[in-house]
Amino acid sequence: MENRVAVLFHRLGPYHFARLRAAAEALQNVLAIEFSGVDHTYAWEKIEGADRFQRVTLFPQADSKTQPLPEIHRRMRAALEEYQPTVVVIPGWADVESLVALQWCLTHGIHAVVMSETTAWDETRKWWKEWLKHRVVKLYSSGFVGGQAHRDYLIKLGLRFERIFLGYDVVDNDYFAVGATKVRNQDTQIRQQFQLPPHYFLASARFIQKKNLPGLLQAYAKYFQAAQKSGDRNQIWSLVLLGDGPLRADLQAQLLELKLDDHVKMPGFKQYEELPIYYGLASAFIHISTVEPWGLVVNEAMASALPVLVSDRCGCVDLVEEEINGFIVNPYRVEEIASKMLQLTTPSVELSKWGDASRRMISKWSPLRFAEGLKEAIDSALSAPLPRLGWLDRTILWLLIHR
Repeated sequence: MENRVAVLFHRLGPYHFARLRAAAEALQNVLAIEFSGVDHTYAWEKIEGADRFQRVTLFPQADSKTQPLPEIHRRMRAALEEYQPTVVVIPGWADVESLVALQWCLTHGIHAVVMSETTAWDETRKWWKEWLKHRVVKLYSSGFVGGQAHRDYLIKLGLRFERIFLGYDVVDNDYFAVGATKVRNQDTQIRQQFQLPPHYFLASARFIQKKNLPGLLQAYAKYFQAAQKSGDRNQIWSLVLLGDGPLRADLQAQLLELKLDDHVKMPGFKQYEELPIYYGLASAFIHISTVEPWGLVVNEAMASALPVLVSDRCGCVDLVEEEINGFIVNPYRVEEIASKMLQLTTPSVELSKWGDASRRMISKWSPLRFAEGLKEAIDSALSAPLPRLGWLDRTILWLLIHR
C-alpha cells in the first residue's frame, strides 16, 4: 500500500514550499495542511497554489490562532478524514492545532511524526511543564528535527535516539546561490540602485528582544571604534540590518546616541525575491540572537557564499566551523563579538575562501536533506508499534487542547 503523508504547517512560506516540493518527489503522495492563510508574525507575501504536492488551508482568510476551538476541530478533522493519511507529520506539541491533529491520529490508529526545533536551553524550564511534554511526546512514533541540540531535547523528553532524524531546517539553497551570483555579476549597478555601501556586515531579523539587536549595535560601535584606530577609514565596513518590528524606534534612537546613523542602514523588511540582492552584495553575515531555535537566515547566508558570525545560542551552530567558514560567539559578550567583526575585516581572513566553505557546507543541508530525513522518520514511525493512549494521556491531551 502506498503511503499517504499529511504534513502540517502554520502558514506556508518560501521555506516550506522548497521542502514540500522535495518531499513530494521522494514520497509521491503528500498533502500540506496549512492552518492559516494569514500570519501576523511573518509578513511573507502569500504564495498561491502547490508544486507536486496537494494543499489545503484550514482558514484561508484568517489566522487559526484567532478561531474558535470547535471550528479548528471541525476543519482539521474534515481535512484529515478526506485525505485518509497513513502518517501525519505535526509541528511540535504546543499549538492547539497540532494537538488536535495528534488527537485525531491516536483516535484513528494513525502514526504521528513530530517536527521540532526546540532545545533544552531556549527558555527556563519548569518541572511540571516538562512532565506534561513528556506525556505528549511519547504519543508520537518518531521525530524529525533540525540539529543535535533538538535531538538531545527530544531524547530528554522520552523519544528514543534511533527514532529521531535530522534535516528539518533547510532552505532552497539553489535559489540563494544563483541569485547572489547573479547580483555579484552586476555589482556596481545594483549597489548604486539600492544605495548599498562597498563593504557591509548583513543581519536579518525581526526587531524583537530575543534577536539581540541592541547588542549587535553595541558590538558594531565597538568594532567601528577599533577599526578607526587600526588603519584606513575607507576600509571600515558598514552594517545593513534587514527587518522590522516593535523595537525599530528604540534601535533608531540607539543609533543616534551612538552617532552611527550614517554607517548603519535599516531598509526594512524585504520579501523573498529581494533577499539575494542584500546577501549577494554583503561581505559577511551576523546573527547573534540570545534565543534562536535554529536561524534559517544563516542557511540563506551560507548558500549565498558568505562567512558567518553566529551566536552559540542558535540551533544552527551545527553549520559553523570556527575559522573555516566563520565564528561562534557568546551573544552576551559585546567585546568578543566586536573583536570577531574586526577580525573578519582583516586581510588574514580570505573572505572568498570562507564563503566558498559556507556554500560547500550548506550543500549538505538542502531540501533533498529534508526529504530524506522526513522519509526516514516516516519509515521509522510506520515500523513502530502504535502508542497506547491510556486514560491519563487522554485526559492530559484533552486538557491541553481546551486550556
